[in-house]
Amino acid sequence: MTSSSQHDATPTGSPRCGGVDGSFGLVAFDFDGTLADSYGWLVGALNRLAPRHGFRAPSPAEEPKLRQLSAAAILRRLGIAWWKRPRVARALRQLMAREIDQIRLFPGIPSLVQSLRAHGLRLAIVSSNAPENIASVLGECHFGLFERVEAGLSLGGKATSLRALRRRYRLAPGQLLYIGDEVRDLEAARAAKAASGAVAWGYNHPDALRALQPDFLFECPEDIARVLTPHG
Repeated sequence: MTSSSQHDATPTGSPRCGGVDGSFGLVAFDFDGTLADSYGWLVGALNRLAPRHGFRAPSPAEEPKLRQLSAAAILRRLGIAWWKRPRVARALRQLMAREIDQIRLFPGIPSLVQSLRAHGLRLAIVSSNAPENIASVLGECHFGLFERVEAGLSLGGKATSLRALRRRYRLAPGQLLYIGDEVRDLEAARAAKAASGAVAWGYNHPDALRALQPDFLFECPEDIARVLTPHG
């Protein structure tokens, strides 16, 4: 593994890329909200960081609205100016590192990752979280199943990393599948000419994800296994 700091699955509309047939040269995952259940921790962390960094803390009443918005729109709504965003992101990563024992993988994720590797699929992670946090939550056993980890990315850095993965693995459009839980994950996949998979258990509401017509919408981790290992 190389690290870098740079119900039924529902096909949703016409594929955006060629080769979206369930056979992929590389399957990349977002981390927070896709593999790791960190939403509750994130809301609490934003409330604690808001006074120090001069932005508005999210209220429980507006959480349903926030789950419909992209990451950039959420930051604007909370009043986090563009020049503050790297500092707030760094503070969040550092705070998570101190409280990493509060973050757990979603149920079904460990067995999913093991199954995909057992079927010969190549796996990667593309995330804005710190590589150390990702390694701590996954644990040595599961972290080692991912042959490449692109971590610590900026808000708009995922598309660049996905393009780099396509070049590194010499993948044609649609041969890389990126699975995430946010609007920005689907936008990054589209910009990189990768196939897109959205999960219904993460940060953004499934309706917000469905509106972008991902190639797959997964209701539970077992759906991913059924699509990617249909004869397993």
